[in-house]
Amino acid sequence: MEQNTELLKKALAGSLAIIEQDREREIISKRFGLEGEKETLEQIGEALSITRERVRQLEKAILIRLRINAEEGTIQDLAAIEKIIIRNLSEMGRISKVPELAQKIFGRPATPQEEAGLVFIGDISHSLTLLEENDSFYTSIGIADYGTPEKIKERITEIVTIIKRNKTPMTLDQLDNMLNYEHPLYINALASSSKALATLNGLWGLAKWPTVNPRNIRDKIFIILQSENKPMHFNDIAKAISESKFQRKNVTIQAIHNELIKDDRFVLIGRGIYALDTWGYKSGTVSEIICAVLKEAGKPLTREEIVKQVLRARKVKETTILLNLQDKTLFKKVDKNLFTLA
Repeated sequence: MEQNTELLKKALAGSLAIIEQDREREIISKRFGLEGEKETLEQIGEALSITRERVRQLEKAILIRLRINAEEGTIQDLAAIEKIIIRNLSEMGRISKVPELAQKIFGRPATPQEEAGLVFIGDISHSLTLLEENDSFYTSIGIADYGTPEKIKERITEIVTIIKRNKTPMTLDQLDNMLNYEHPLYINALASSSKALATLNGLWGLAKWPTVNPRNIRDKIFIILQSENKPMHFNDIAKAISESKFQRKNVTIQAIHNELIKDDRFVLIGRGIYALDTWGYKSGTVSEIICAVLKEAGKPLTREEIVKQVLRARKVKETTILLNLQDKTLFKKVDKNLFTLA
């Protein structure tokens, strides 16, 4: 898709050609980072020996002129790159964070200058809407026909509010049932532009929730066990993490094993095999589990009943349970096949 790269360059050149003065072109180029690092008003003012406020005034005036020219269709190659951007946005849900949009347009990770170029086009184009980054939103570009930046922010805030009220992560279908949009893809696109939200395994939740945005190894282990819904060996847990969609998944087996040992949510139920405590498994030796089973029963139990209940709490061989049951210091036989605590 290198033709799109060239098309963007031509549209940027056509836009800058509208600006007559070299100083004004330099201001726009540096403010957006079109040729290098994005610079602040102070940095540009110092370089040009003018005040920060003067830089801001010039930038505002230049962008107004560019937007007028863009709407009148007098910027060379602008319409062509707008068409490419809108076509890709239509497939992505009408709005997208700039890095993802650039990846789709160019077919590869974009350079900072290419991303900056798309932001610049999004700012001056009357066919596009630019959502500027702040504490709540990522820099995103949308199709203007589907809303102003203010309207987009309202829709994103509505999604955040629904998830907050739900108090647990939600699927797109669940969100779709509570919102009045024609396709869940648009909900997904809006949610992706919010810094307050995160997604994992098809679920959307608040970014502070570890179930959708795990921040440490323990959270990742918990999510893997919860999604698999069965006990796992720590080697298998490590493999599952490495194959997951987590952002940081290069963790050692030893680190995973250490976290499993330290966290009470994870119960060792066999040799290297761990389960979640909420599944009813209990920690301790096999003898301790047998004691707990008999104590809870409050009466003698048959060998078969003891084995069955211990296997619910620990993943061990049946023979191991029977061998531990022979410990006369802990258990005594009260009938041919009945056992109780000694």
